[in-house]
Amino acid sequence: MGSGKPKNIKKPSFVYALSMLLTVVAIISVGLLVFDAPIQILMFISILTIIPFMKGLGFPYKQIEKSMTKSMSRALQPGLILLTVGILIGAWIASGTVPSLVYYGIGAISPQFFLLTTLIFCSLVSLAIGTSWGTIGTAGIALMGVGTTMGVPAGITAGAIISGAFFGDKISPLSDSTNLTPTVTGGELFTHIKHMLWTSGPAYIISALIFTFIGLKYKTSAVNDESINQLTGYLENHFNLGLVPLIPIMVLFILLILKKPALPAIFIGTVVGGLIAVFYQGFTFSETIGFFYSGYTVESGIGIVDDLLMRGGLTSMLALIVLFLFALGLGGMLADAGVLETLIESFADKIQSTGLFVFVTILVSYAGLAIGGAIIFAIVMSGTLMRPISERLNLKPENLSRVIEDTATQGGPLVPWTGAGIFAAGSLGVSTGTYLPFCFLALITPFVSMFYGITGLTMTKNEEGKKTSEKVLDNNQAKIKSSKKIATNDYTKI
Repeated sequence: MGSGKPKNIKKPSFVYALSMLLTVVAIISVGLLVFDAPIQILMFISILTIIPFMKGLGFPYKQIEKSMTKSMSRALQPGLILLTVGILIGAWIASGTVPSLVYYGIGAISPQFFLLTTLIFCSLVSLAIGTSWGTIGTAGIALMGVGTTMGVPAGITAGAIISGAFFGDKISPLSDSTNLTPTVTGGELFTHIKHMLWTSGPAYIISALIFTFIGLKYKTSAVNDESINQLTGYLENHFNLGLVPLIPIMVLFILLILKKPALPAIFIGTVVGGLIAVFYQGFTFSETIGFFYSGYTVESGIGIVDDLLMRGGLTSMLALIVLFLFALGLGGMLADAGVLETLIESFADKIQSTGLFVFVTILVSYAGLAIGGAIIFAIVMSGTLMRPISERLNLKPENLSRVIEDTATQGGPLVPWTGAGIFAAGSLGVSTGTYLPFCFLALITPFVSMFYGITGLTMTKNEEGKKTSEKVLDNNQAKIKSSKKIATNDYTKI
């Protein structure tokens, strides 16, 4: 994006850029809230609506189309990952992997502390393997099943899974976003991680207390004992449980820990699950292929069983991939039009305090998520746009990188059309709107960050005499063009 534009293209004015952004926001919000329209259609309408705006700036249609399709091409790898995860879910149910985890989890986890256990467990897994997606797509799937049997609403369980997965990802030196953010802002990895604990630490503790408090109401009486007995009895009678069905998840975890590429790692985990479904669970090869494509099917007549097992398959991810394509296409058009850059430049010189700096960075990060549809896109854009302002305020790089991680990284699953939001909703089987109110870590952390910005606490500054000249602002556009190249592949890892 941003290269090879015809010379007669005009830069949008502040009003023009704001009008473009508000038009998209209006289409999506009114469509969702008033007409309950599918988000995919609203994204498509937004794309068509932005075309006349870009024509008004002098963009020929071919260039508009290029802006859209070039950005859409970034959906290829995550799209393949989503499809493979859908297949994996179907395979892991048929292989007995998910049934075994649920069966043993019911007996091992105390219902009232299930949410706290989920939060901590997902944090540790994500810290070890450096990937929130990997945690959500493995441990998260099984924990959703356990939560269902315990009577915990799916949205609350998903919120605990996502909060834990993203906390571990943020503080893991193996994480791609954790490595990229200090690179973009000019900082150092471990300084960045330690600085994040000032905001993520208190927010994590508060989240843990909230999940503990909520979990106290879900005791064994929350679900009819008969329902639990029906579920465990069905799993015991229809699947061969034990260690063998757990092999696929062990294989995938090992591959992720060894930092193998996401797509082949998930594919191998799927194949292992399929083989166990055939040779250990007794399904035919044709049945297993059917589970790969359409998901696992069962007609038990027991509601809790059907809700747990009827999931997965390649086709379950198709609508999410359409959403991803349209979101990236729209983001590419808005980015090439210079919408966000114009809005920031209009008031950059008015940012004179750390409080306002943190507030604007938060807004820019969320706008980057909404426009770019990807966490790494938001990190690159936010870091590039706000870094000159950070340097002018004499702030050390870890202040900016911390705020970006608090919002651009953690906010990813809160936006329905980002890769993180689509993956979380698709893998856990819960809509973004259902789990969003319970993603306490992502919701609380920005307020902690704002508190530090306003009070100046933990906002470390460079030594006197090392203050960067305000001339850095003049180089902002050049930095944007070079930094955008980093975002050409958002999903080298899960």
